Amino acid sequence: MNTLFKPAPALVSLLVIDSIMFILLILCISVLPILLGTGFDLLIVGISITCVLGIIAVIVVWAGLYYKSMWYELRDDEISWKRGVWFRTTGIVPYNRITNLDIKQGPVMRVLGISTLAIQTAGYSGQAVPEIKIEGIVHAEELRELIRSLVRGCTTGNDGTGGVTPRTVVPAPGTTEQQILAELVKIRTLFEQLNRDR
Repeated sequence: MNTLFKPAPALVSLLVIDSIMFILLILCISVLPILLGTGFDLLIVGISITCVLGIIAVIVVWAGLYYKSMWYELRDDEISWKRGVWFRTTGIVPYNRITNLDIKQGPVMRVLGISTLAIQTAGYSGQAVPEIKIEGIVHAEELRELIRSLVRGCTTGNDGTGGVTPRTVVPAPGTTEQQILAELVKIRTLFEQLNRDR
């Protein structure tokens, strides 16, 4: 399989729009009261506008670089990803650990025609954020169904719900693993005898 893909280019627009909306919120809370209190001093207005334009320029450059750094790969038994400009993040999620696949789409994302596929895993389910977010996806429903089919078809006996049928692995005779296993069986037998004697 090994299908490498990137988010839709509309993700750059989403990142810029979301960041600008956040900046406007901060401006309304912090700078607007100062301007109202000083009677719209031209120096303060000029400094504020220059700072805002500088921040927006940095955000536009960062969004493009962030988009270029992102990729996802669907492999035979796992999903891998990489992203980040200043702080790079890579990860691997085996299909047999996936428990939830949620599609998220806010109002700006709806206008841009993209969604985010949030993937929760067995060890990450109690967290507020998913282990992996596949951002900027145009056909999120189809991607979710593809990943669900890969989860169901996982060779570890997964049933598609995150439940895994454990496989028994027997070490080869005469190996260190076999010796350790034999010792563990002896210890278990001793513990069982102690529990029965109580």
